[in-house]
Amino acid sequence: MKILIAEDDDVSRKVLQVTLEKAGHEVVAAPGGVEAWESFDQDPLRVVVSDWMMPVLDGLELCKRVRARPGTAYTYFILLTARTGRENYRHAMDAGVDDFLTKPLERDELSIRLHVAQRILGFASRIKQLEDLLPICSYCKKIRDEQQNWDPIEHYISKHTDSSFSHGICPECYEVHVKPMMAKLRKSGTGKDPSRG
Repeated sequence: MKILIAEDDDVSRKVLQVTLEKAGHEVVAAPGGVEAWESFDQDPLRVVVSDWMMPVLDGLELCKRVRARPGTAYTYFILLTARTGRENYRHAMDAGVDDFLTKPLERDELSIRLHVAQRILGFASRIKQLEDLLPICSYCKKIRDEQQNWDPIEHYISKHTDSSFSHGICPECYEVHVKPMMAKLRKSGTGKDPSRG
């Protein structure tokens, strides 16, 4: 996995980086919360391991920014902390933290947490794929939206994207639907092929 780490202590950051790299992960190391946010905003990674106590932008604020970034796939956020106690954990969970590791860091514990992260991210990706499936009527091709209304496909896509539509007829539909209809009209002497302008 590619993992973003945020740690203001040089020695702790290097130990964490080497530990992760030895376990086969690719690491982007940031010397603080501000740099970690700038890196994440440019290239959102799926796993962040961050120290809690950092100057300017601490781990909780970094997590809040990660969660608030629009259009971002789910990121698993692990907080490194020397703090203990339910109130601290509750405060961190409210900020969007997924998991905690206490300092000093234990390699086996980190490995276990990363296995959990990988599993959760796999589930999150599958859920996203299911959400991306559009319920579409087999007959009229209308799409059911979030309010359970059935909209014409053009209206639905225009509402949810910046796309616009122009209508045409594909070659297969022309052969199956339009050409026979035009032949009937020609036989009756009233038809003109619209595709010929």
